Amino acid sequence: MEKSALFFDIDGTLLSEKTREIPESAIRALHMANKAGHLLFINTGRTICSVPAEIRRLPFDGFLCGCGTHLFFHDEELLAHSLTKELGRAVIDKVFECNLGGIAEGPEDVYFPSRISRFDKLESSRRYFREKGMGIECPIERDDFIYDKLFIYADGQSDLKSFLDFIEGQDMEALDRGGNAYEVVQKGYSKATACEFMLDRLGMTKEQAYVFGDSSNDLAMFEFAIHAIAMGEHDPVLDPYTEFVTKEVEDDGIAYAMERYGLI
Repeated sequence: MEKSALFFDIDGTLLSEKTREIPESAIRALHMANKAGHLLFINTGRTICSVPAEIRRLPFDGFLCGCGTHLFFHDEELLAHSLTKELGRAVIDKVFECNLGGIAEGPEDVYFPSRISRFDKLESSRRYFREKGMGIECPIERDDFIYDKLFIYADGQSDLKSFLDFIEGQDMEALDRGGNAYEVVQKGYSKATACEFMLDRLGMTKEQAYVFGDSSNDLAMFEFAIHAIAMGEHDPVLDPYTEFVTKEVEDDGIAYAMERYGLI
């Protein structure tokens, strides 16, 4: 078949959120697709510093990170768009003013509050990144770093509306990730713009693109793509734009979908 471009989310798509591992079947399928001449891309909300080593070792041609704000192709940086230091600090100040939990995600590190928070999911993320040697040296309260996006957490003590109203005026938006967690991203950048950028650069069409995802932050690329493959366990928000629902990650879902489409 003709060469295709395959775009993969990480968490819940390639990397199981149950086992925290990439199934061997997915690893084999990626190598087979690479040998068949297809182009393979990670398309993730993670910033480049937090792409796991086990993902980097796989035969990916590019890493599209930070919801479209930082794009790499064969180790060449094609696009980078962080928040200005002034805006980034204003947003973090608003996080604290509105009594939210927050994690800033930059190209070099992730940044957590210096004190333990009341948000269990934030603290779970802190533990995960500390195991990777990240999120330790520089707390979010310091003002000498730049970042691309945030994760915020809200509860009954938070003034979420004031925060959302504030970022709306700063060309930013919040993607509802469920459970009172929100991914705060820059307007004009998304997993869809990342796909479009790479297809244009490669001279490829939408018909040649296949996107794989499971969560609400994959919605933009599902809306963009013709061939949108949802994992067996996925956010229902993807359903109207899904061409095919494959098996769950742990049940060889990636390999199953790639075989079904004749990519391997």
